[in-house]
Amino acid sequence: MSSLFKFLIAALLSLGASLCMAAVDLNKGTQSELESVKGIGPAMSGRILDERKKGTFKDWDDFMARVKGVKTASATRFSAAGLTVNGAAFGGTPAKEKADPAAKVDKTAKK
Repeated sequence: MSSLFKFLIAALLSLGASLCMAAVDLNKGTQSELESVKGIGPAMSGRILDERKKGTFKDWDDFMARVKGVKTASATRFSAAGLTVNGAAFGGTPAKEKADPAAKVDKTAKK
């Protein structure tokens, strides 16, 4: 019976720990919620909130472009710690603009 009790306590503790690491959305989180993300302190949360007053963040690229000190490495860490932008985790590398295939010029075409 003692080992069952220990197992149940361990299960409840791990459930509580997983709930503590709940996702925080960049566009919705309060200052204290943002600061609960590992790596985000008062200075960073202040910069985030100042930029958010100007408008919501469209995506991770927008976040990295607007908030000083946030690059790919820190965005990866923040995302791993539970930060999302509009519910999305960071993909690792900033997305590049896709070229319009219809706009490609055929260099082999004769004039």
